[in-house]
Amino acid sequence: MAADTFPPESSLLAPVLLVEDEPLIQRRLDSMLRQLGYQRDAIAFAASLKQARAHLANQPFALALVDIGLPDGSGIDLIAEMHAADAALPILVISAWSTEDAILAALRAGATGYVLKERDDMEVVLSIRSVLRGGAPIDPFIARRIIDEFHLGSSQQAQTQQCETLSPREGEILGLVAQGMANREIAEQLHLSRYTVECHIKHIYRKLAVSSRTKAVHEARSRGLLD
Repeated sequence: MAADTFPPESSLLAPVLLVEDEPLIQRRLDSMLRQLGYQRDAIAFAASLKQARAHLANQPFALALVDIGLPDGSGIDLIAEMHAADAALPILVISAWSTEDAILAALRAGATGYVLKERDDMEVVLSIRSVLRGGAPIDPFIARRIIDEFHLGSSQQAQTQQCETLSPREGEILGLVAQGMANREIAEQLHLSRYTVECHIKHIYRKLAVSSRTKAVHEARSRGLLD
């Protein structure tokens, strides 16, 4: 079945932010969205992180389709920023990147689903429709790798969770939190966006199994992670 035989989707989420730097792929995805029933003015196009951030500063979006490899950086950073700003925003990665690090990093940053560009139009459209209906589509190749990784690491899972450590950047940010600095102050000192700092702090909370800045500092000190 070709993508242009799909009936229009009845539950569209609009507007859509389409982040893709390759003109051919951008036109391909635009065509798919139009087949699903989107009008031209409901789709905003960005070919770089800079353009995407400009769009996000001007208006909220209900759906984002994001590539990983962009000319001025990684789409994973953009995903983390969007997820930090709106955790309910559906974000579908459509990328040629199939490395385990990229896949897991995107999902951890807040991506709702991940599909490879190499898939035919029907498979990509099905993934978009799944997101529109509240699903979390994962490319079969990626799902297989995640399952294999889970099986290989299942015997060590409990130990890994207990020993999970903060990254150098997370440790640096937590140290500034312990000094009483606000997220905006931390962002200015480290030359990061406020959204990136918020994302790092969420990761710190998860790793330390806490729900507040005070508890994070207390737990880190009890583990010897802070002086």
